[in-house]
Amino acid sequence: MAEEKKNIDSPIGEEEIREEQSYDASDIEVLEGLEAVRKRPGMYIGTTGPAGLHHLVYEIVDNSIDEALAGYCDEINVRILPGEVIEVTDNGRGIPVGIQPKVGLPAVTVVYTILHAGGKFSGKGYHFSGGLHGVGASVVNALSDWLEVTVFSDDGKTYFQRFNRGKQEEDLKVIGTCDSTGTMVRFHADPDIFETIKYEYEVLLQRLREQAFLNAGVRINLTDERTDEVRSDSLQFDGGISSFVEFENKERNYDVLHEQPIYFRREGSFPGQRINENTGEAESSELSYEVEVAIQYNDSFKDMILSFANDIRTADGGTHEDGFKNALTRVFNEYGKNHSILKDGDDGLKGEDVREGLACVISVKLQEAQFEGQTKGKLGNPEMRGILNSLTYEKLSEYFEENPSVARAILDKAMLASRAREAARKARELTRRKTALDTATLPGKLADCSSRDNTMTEIYIVEGDSAGGSAKEGRDRRFQAILPLWGKMLNVEKARIDKVYGNDKLMPVVTALGTGIGDEFDIEKLRYGKVIIMADADVDGSHIRVLMLTFFFRYMKDLIEQGHVYLAQPPLYRLTKGQTIKYAYTDEELIQLQNEMGGNNIKVNRYKGLGEMNPSQLWETTMDPEFRTLKKVTVEDAEMADKAFAILMGDKVQPRREFIEKNAQFVKNLDV
Repeated sequence: MAEEKKNIDSPIGEEEIREEQSYDASDIEVLEGLEAVRKRPGMYIGTTGPAGLHHLVYEIVDNSIDEALAGYCDEINVRILPGEVIEVTDNGRGIPVGIQPKVGLPAVTVVYTILHAGGKFSGKGYHFSGGLHGVGASVVNALSDWLEVTVFSDDGKTYFQRFNRGKQEEDLKVIGTCDSTGTMVRFHADPDIFETIKYEYEVLLQRLREQAFLNAGVRINLTDERTDEVRSDSLQFDGGISSFVEFENKERNYDVLHEQPIYFRREGSFPGQRINENTGEAESSELSYEVEVAIQYNDSFKDMILSFANDIRTADGGTHEDGFKNALTRVFNEYGKNHSILKDGDDGLKGEDVREGLACVISVKLQEAQFEGQTKGKLGNPEMRGILNSLTYEKLSEYFEENPSVARAILDKAMLASRAREAARKARELTRRKTALDTATLPGKLADCSSRDNTMTEIYIVEGDSAGGSAKEGRDRRFQAILPLWGKMLNVEKARIDKVYGNDKLMPVVTALGTGIGDEFDIEKLRYGKVIIMADADVDGSHIRVLMLTFFFRYMKDLIEQGHVYLAQPPLYRLTKGQTIKYAYTDEELIQLQNEMGGNNIKVNRYKGLGEMNPSQLWETTMDPEFRTLKKVTVEDAEMADKAFAILMGDKVQPRREFIEKNAQFVKNLDV
């Protein structure tokens, strides 16, 4: 979670000073080489935040994965070295070191210094590849303050070259001999570009685990050597994507509806076009593909579809996901009607019904993959829609006929989901009618602010009427709204959406924010730019925060992803010495303030809850934008958050106990 520190200017009364600027031909910049990448890094890696930082590692690892896809690499080692240095080594063929004829430079130099240079365009170097744009290695080089590449070549020599912010420091040189081939890349992300250069081990582990699942038989080793206690994981899964879905269900501690995953695959070709590397023109060609799908249903109320194209995670889906989803819905409805489980007059099951409890991995590998954007979040090849549609329909229909007990268990769950969806629709319409008839459409306990500019407004969701009363008195009414919570809140991890509508704890939050929930969520209707959860610094307060975050994550995820959700940080201690009063927010800050105040005759009060503070104290310590400390809630990795919520808020006690014991070292100030 990112922290919004103290001394932030008040959002009210700010004026933007505009200066008239000249604009002529001298203002037009021409960026050469990799300067464009350094100038606009977001165009190439999406963001300069933690996600973009980790993307650098993925780009280099993906090059090694391409060697594995080509059949030349079976081991990849990733090390996080002291000083946040990344080292990636593979036992592939090694990047070519010969002179590239068109440029007149060694091929390895070209790969790391020129955009759109690589061995993946013609299809001769790689049959299937994720790095199709030829910008990965050069972008990593451009966004690192230094990068070193070592090539263990098939000529028995070891080559080395070092770069500085995208530019070569020296020519490629021979530094020794070798008896095997491969490539080793070391780099240090440029701290002048990234918000942070600290890597998260768990984030890297999850991505590398995915690659090991997708490439059965390839071993990927991750090692963290930043501290004396070295952490290491060795990843190799011979079961492929079937093991992948089993792992995901087990990680979330779900009970599965069928022990063995449903698995099917197909390979073939389709007519397309390739670029002739000699003429530079497109020409007709048969393009190869391989498709794998693994499915295992569980007892949860959510679905999880992980799709990949050439081992690249397509987080935004694409044609392969579309084809699979369409066929899935068709199979369920046809099977249900053919076996008189669904009646002909029924509307039938919707996509969201048949996907409830679905854990699925889709992996396609194809020549000339078309991705949208350099970060490759969505697959665009139209042929994949038809291929996945026909394959899924054919194989899943066969499986249902051969395994009627499994088919019936899954279908029964889908029918329950359908009834819950209909109940949710009726509850939603009832809520709308009540709102339309009610002259005061906002919740009665909401103390709204006067401003309607959501770039400035904020709402405090406060635990309890007592703290809510203090917050209402102490706030700045111009831009701060207060909504007290009371009673026990619904745990949405254990309930379908129909239970949310009409819930007297959650619906006031939904109504106050104005966005709606689930499929109807609309971020454009958000009434407050900051949604701040303010709860006591104790076990009950932590429970409230987790319940609220679970709700936002499940039904309003864009609130978190777009940076609107914050946690207020009330002080833990009040220090008084004579007329001097100071507040400490952590144990470390308490010790520091005690030393600064002389250490003698200091009265220290430990706050047990927000209700112990009067309105002026609450404003001064927790609500005043000039002095408060807020922590922004971020979802850098949605799958990791999904697993954490499933464990912490699920039914099973033992996995929750194990999770808490594992992470207890990171918990401080826990009142039990």
